[in-house]
Order: sequence, then C-alpha cells, then structure tokens
Amino acid sequence: MIALCEPCLDGNARQYLNDCLDSTFVSSVGPFVDRFEKEFAVAVGSPYAIACACGTAAIHLALIACGVGPGDLVLTSDFTFIATANPIRYQQAQAAFIDSETVSWNLDPKLLVQALDDLAREGRLPKAVLAVHILGQPADLGPIVAACERHGVPLIEDAAEALGAGYTADYPYASCAGKQVGTIGRIGCFSFNGNKIITTGGGGMMTTADPVLAKKLKHLSTQAKLPGLAFVHDEVGYNYRLTNLAAALGVAQLERLPEFIARKHRIAQRYRELCAKKGWEYHPVLPGTAPTCWLASALVGPRRDAILDTLTKAGIGARPLWMPVAHQVKFQGSRRWGGAVAERLAAEGLSLPCSAGITEAQLDQVITALEGC
Repeated sequence: MIALCEPCLDGNARQYLNDCLDSTFVSSVGPFVDRFEKEFAVAVGSPYAIACACGTAAIHLALIACGVGPGDLVLTSDFTFIATANPIRYQQAQAAFIDSETVSWNLDPKLLVQALDDLAREGRLPKAVLAVHILGQPADLGPIVAACERHGVPLIEDAAEALGAGYTADYPYASCAGKQVGTIGRIGCFSFNGNKIITTGGGGMMTTADPVLAKKLKHLSTQAKLPGLAFVHDEVGYNYRLTNLAAALGVAQLERLPEFIARKHRIAQRYRELCAKKGWEYHPVLPGTAPTCWLASALVGPRRDAILDTLTKAGIGARPLWMPVAHQVKFQGSRRWGGAVAERLAAEGLSLPCSAGITEAQLDQVITALEGC
C-alpha cells in the first residue's frame, strides 16, 4: 500500500525521545515543551507560540479567547475538514459557512464581505471569522483582514494544513505581504497530526502577537491553574497540554521543515505535469503566495469515484476531498453564502499520495496508474 501521507521520523527524533526517557520528563512538564514553543515561534515569525494537545484544541481555545459563547455566530469556510467547525459547537455557538473561490479553493473574500455586510444590516455581526488555509495553500487573506477590521470582528486563522506557507513581498495587501500564515489574524492555529507536514504524533500550536492573549491561552490550556503549589483554578480550564515526548518529536520535525516543503513541491510538480496532460485541474496557486503543497489534490472530473476505486484496488491510498461542512448531519440548516464551488470540490476532488518520504519508484507507480485511468 502506498499511503496518502505518512510521517518521516528520522533525523534527531530518536535521540530527542531518548533524552525524554532518560530524564523521566515524559508528560506535560519538561524542557522540550518550552523549546518547541520558542523554536516554532521563530520559524513562523510570531512573537508567541503556545503548544497544546491538538489542532482542534487550538481552535477551541482561540474561540474561547475571542469571547465566543452560547448563541454567538462564527463565520467559517464551508470547504474544510470538520475539525474547523466542531469547536464552534463546543461553545454552543452557531456556525455559518462561506463558499470557496476557484483561485485557491479557500474562503471567498467577496462572499465574506457580503456576509459581514448582510449581518451588519441585520444587527448580528459574528463574534469571530475563522478562515482556513486549505491543503497548504494560503487563503486570499488581505481583503478578509480588511473586512474584519472594518466591522471590528476578530480573525482566527486555521493554519492546521499550511505550516510554512505564506505571502510573498508582491502580495498586494501590506497586512499580509512577507508574512507566514498563522501570524496575521488575532490567533493562528496549527496541527501536528500524523499526516501533517510535521508531526508530534498529535498536537497543536497557537500563535499570537498579543502577550496578554498568549498568557490567557497558556492558562486555559493548563486547567486554568494559578501559579503556586496550591491547586487554585480561577476559571474553567482544559487539559489541553502537549507532552514533553510529543514536543521532543516536534523539535526534531521542525528541524526538517524546509526539507519537507521542498520535497512536497517536487511531488506537486510531477502531479501538475500529469494533470496538464489529462485535462485535470491541479490545486491552483494564488498569485503572491508561497504554498507548502501539503496534500497533492486535483479536480479529476465527474468520474472521480471510478478513478478512486481503480487506485484503491491498485494499493494506492488516494482520498476524496471533503464534503461541505454545511452538508454534515450536525450542521445541516446552517446559514450559508454560496456553496457551488465547495460542492464541486467535494464531487470531483481527489488527494494523491504525497508523503515527504515517498520514493521516486512509488511516485512513478502512482502516476502510471493515473495515466491509465
């Protein structure tokens, strides 16, 4: 079986994990947690980084820190993995969904502007906008930032799939140009699940430029325990801490991030060339952005399911793209702006094997199978 996306766990991983075992710091206290946070902050260009248990926990804490509570409204992407939307429900808030645009498959800025203007006229602005950077491709965040600032709505970035991606100097919005994803909104959220570009086996990170917010996020993630030996907790907290073992793996993985991104780009180029021959649409790149090509995805037309079945029978771990969150059982009936683009992505989209450690022989095998479809 050629996996869709599996981790590369060599480098210093074994050494750092053994350091944890030798020190007995294997839980949520230990030097690798602090080190991972500091090195991650430097890597993405954020003043503060706060580690947590997973990307979903990062989004949950970000929503809490932005004041999202029962009955509030949060605008987010319709085309995304459901983990983006679930934390909105954790807070007993309501999700409303914005369709994608065709240039990057991310949240459509024009529809977001329309949604914010509509809600402003109705006297019910959202408590937050949660914008996703899909599949390693930065969203067109400039006009989204401007719209959020105009209405006074905080922006949270779901950068779970896009660590290392960013905006070039010629991106036309100064609010984003030269910056990495996750460092532009009030809070950025990252995931280190086993299939992400770097992994801690599970884990997440929150980034912010606000020292008060950083302190609050750390406090909430550690059961809201006040300093000192006594067990005094001043608000409802969460056991969302990252373990020292996981952080050790994260440090080792972060050391290899540039190598992983370079490899992902080479894989994407092979698939782009194939898609050009087949008349398929490979995931487009928004001008002025530098994606990481986390998942290699393409629109392969209405015969997607037949192609997927052929690949599966050949032992190739391809996967369909997600259905719109507005179609998921627990989100049906939610308010929605647009939807046709997300539905096409769901119907025709296919993600192909793209592990950073995939061999050229394996990649040749996948491409040969696709050429025969």
